[in-house]
Amino acid sequence: MGSPLGGALVKRTALLATAASTLALATVLGTQAAATAAPVSAAPAAAPAAEQAAAVTKLTHSQATTRLRNAGVSWTSSGGCSNRNQSNCTSFEQVNLATIQGAETLKSASGCALTITGGTETGHASGTYSHWNGYKLDYSLSTCVNNYVTGNFTYIGTRSDGAAQYRSGAGNIYAKEGNHWDVLYYNCGGC
Repeated sequence: MGSPLGGALVKRTALLATAASTLALATVLGTQAAATAAPVSAAPAAAPAAEQAAAVTKLTHSQATTRLRNAGVSWTSSGGCSNRNQSNCTSFEQVNLATIQGAETLKSASGCALTITGGTETGHASGTYSHWNGYKLDYSLSTCVNNYVTGNFTYIGTRSDGAAQYRSGAGNIYAKEGNHWDVLYYNCGGC
């Protein structure tokens, strides 16, 4: 049986580890990004490093639209709405910070006008790296974006649905789906 002092020491150590994790996250994201990011559940102090590294920062719709607007990226919705549970809306609720940073990076690197037509709303294919889980955005096709993607990224073949796929230098996947680019962001694309 442990002493009360020993139990207090374990609790204090766990609290300090959580505080250190939060400080490290704020340092990595930068002051501005940390201030605009939604809170992330801190991994338990005993969690393996791999689990902690896999944690992603989620944004609210408002946080995401503020970042996109500041970067000069626009978005549209066929239903004129942002309800995540309606397929005709364009929502950014629960989008990954790295996904929004990927859009910012694409805008900055390409110099193209970008219009997002799909975010985290229902109605897209399911899976771990899906729209719903915050990893994907859809962009309207344009000559500028088409030329940038096909001229700067590596063609990696077609998906099972026939969409031509291109991999960016950062490893993100751009798939040309008929009337839009379906982009899977594993990371921010060099932000």
